[in-house]
Amino acid sequence: MSRMSAPIRRHDREILALALPAFGSLVAEPLFLLGDSAIVGHLGTAQLAGLGIASAALSALTGLFVFLAYATTGAVARRIGAGDRRAAVQQGLDGLWLALLLAVPVALAGFLLAPAVATLLGASPTAAPYAVTYLRISALGIPAMLLVLAATGVLRGLQDTRTPLLVAGCAFSANLVLNVALVYGAGLGVAGSAWGTVLAQTAMAAVYVLVVVRGARRHGASLRPDRAGIRACARVGGPLLVRTASLRAILVLATAVAAHLGDLQVAAHQIAMALWSFLAYALDAIAIAGQAIIARYLGAADAPGARAATRRMVQWGVGAGVLLGLLVVLARPLYLPLFSTDPGVRTQLAHVVVLLALTEPVAGLVFVLDGVLMGAGDGPYLARAMLATLAVFAPLALAVPALGLGLAGLWWALILFMLVRAVFLVGRTRTGHWLVTGAVRA
Repeated sequence: MSRMSAPIRRHDREILALALPAFGSLVAEPLFLLGDSAIVGHLGTAQLAGLGIASAALSALTGLFVFLAYATTGAVARRIGAGDRRAAVQQGLDGLWLALLLAVPVALAGFLLAPAVATLLGASPTAAPYAVTYLRISALGIPAMLLVLAATGVLRGLQDTRTPLLVAGCAFSANLVLNVALVYGAGLGVAGSAWGTVLAQTAMAAVYVLVVVRGARRHGASLRPDRAGIRACARVGGPLLVRTASLRAILVLATAVAAHLGDLQVAAHQIAMALWSFLAYALDAIAIAGQAIIARYLGAADAPGARAATRRMVQWGVGAGVLLGLLVVLARPLYLPLFSTDPGVRTQLAHVVVLLALTEPVAGLVFVLDGVLMGAGDGPYLARAMLATLAVFAPLALAVPALGLGLAGLWWALILFMLVRAVFLVGRTRTGHWLVTGAVRA
């Protein structure tokens, strides 16, 4: 028994050392959204509905490029496992340059297409002006968002999740202060909320870039852009882009369906999705640990260690999901009044958060295995699995308004979406095809 407990304790220490700090940095973005929702929610239902639509669009847009973090984490950690730190840092710098190349066109598209996006997502005439205002201002922060993603991936791959925790904590505090000052102090309303978040994100990006550049100089990595390295980052990230695009399509479709149900429903859905994102990122802290740990084991050619770490992380993920689900249900009287004064929104939300709680144990399993396969560089399978999941979810979600199932019906469809993801991921990890060792996945 003692021989079994020692590896388990070692895996627990590895998981906790990375996951606990990662939790703080991961929840920064949903905390930004929760803070914005709480502040804007007291301006009115139309303002909150507009924020919900804008936030869904921005999350979809920037979320498409989350591969800048995910792919970089695995690639850097593999080289750390193989013992080549200079190459690991160089790989991370290639990710930063790729982020810069993508940032300008993405920000421009976000600014110009704001009205069309608000219309596409079903914004009502009362909510649309607020959605467009928030989208256009927030588009200016997209370059900072992409740089933060890439730099965070570098640090995670280097097994450093404490620096992102410190930066994210400072940025969240600054975001709250700026939002209150600009929304109410300066009287800018929804525009003030957007400006506060942009300023906080820009400060985050500046700090991250400074940290990575200092590390590059310390280890002798070149700061100049390398075309071959940037192309390699893009190739690794391509399948993850498809995977994330499919996932974001599911979440945006859910928001569009909620918008067509009415302002009360989309406002409640916005708050529920902000809560879901917060809890999802909390669980994803274990998945981030999985990306770094699994990639490091595979880079060191230790496939049995990767399997053992995966089993332990699954136990952590499911257990955390159960606890979070219970907390969501039991704490409803404490947090529901924080987000809206509208009785209709509160009534809708009270029912939906129970369904949200049911997703948490499955989410714990899904996020951990998703992180494991990302760390292993199994992006092509993740892309195919998420496309298939989208094909299952889309017709169910689109049927909700026609069948008169309301917001609860939409959330039942979201529960099924998580179950389908779980089937695909569990099936893949049991095959062992993802266990490819070496400094670079062939």
